[in-house]
Amino acid sequence: MRDKTQTNSAAPGDRLIRAGAIVFFIGAVATLVTVAPLLLATTPFPTYMFVLSMLMGVGFLIAGAGVFRSIAAGRRQARAASAPPAPAAR
Repeated sequence: MRDKTQTNSAAPGDRLIRAGAIVFFIGAVATLVTVAPLLLATTPFPTYMFVLSMLMGVGFLIAGAGVFRSIAAGRRQARAASAPPAPAAR
């Protein structure tokens, strides 16, 4: 079976995982930028920067949805491979 799978083919859920990683990274950078003034005792950023920090959680959820979608596709593929052959018509 493995010889039929192309190494560069995208599995279901791969795009969601990549998008989730990007959103998570943006949220992580926003969190670092938001927390820096608090640690340096300078004027804190406006509220929208704290809201932008929530992108870490959103990215985590998007990536998690991609992982679950990938798992579901793998299970469907395994069920189809292990299904008994249909009886031949006479």
